[in-house]
Amino acid sequence: MEEEKKEKSFVVKDRRKFTESGEARVVEEGSGGRKDSEVRAEAIKEDVKSTDKGGRGPSEEAQPPEMDFAGFVLSLSTTAMFHFGDLPDPVTKKAEKNLAAAKQTIDILGMLQEKTAGNLTADEKNILDAVLFELRMRYVKEKI
Repeated sequence: MEEEKKEKSFVVKDRRKFTESGEARVVEEGSGGRKDSEVRAEAIKEDVKSTDKGGRGPSEEAQPPEMDFAGFVLSLSTTAMFHFGDLPDPVTKKAEKNLAAAKQTIDILGMLQEKTAGNLTADEKNILDAVLFELRMRYVKEKI
């Protein structure tokens, strides 16, 4: 029995490049005779490569927040504001109005309000009503 347990055992090797205090870990195996500074430089280069443009490291991967009804409504609201020209296009860096697209987004929110009537919590209903009111008033103002 004990011989079987020894065969099934495994070894855990800490392959992290840095200690908990942030200092470079001394690499014993696989360093190929390189100096400690070379190993550290390589570790830093790999960490820089794995860091995305947003400044997040490999352990802080960008994950969208969990979607709920209020978040969905606010997302559509932001889309409408983009079409009103409040937010610049991320590519061209120019804010352009597209009232037809804004109206379509408002209509989608209106349809959502109609189809979910009686199935929303008080907070969800209030958010949807408030967002729709503001966007509709904004659309009327833009059309004048």
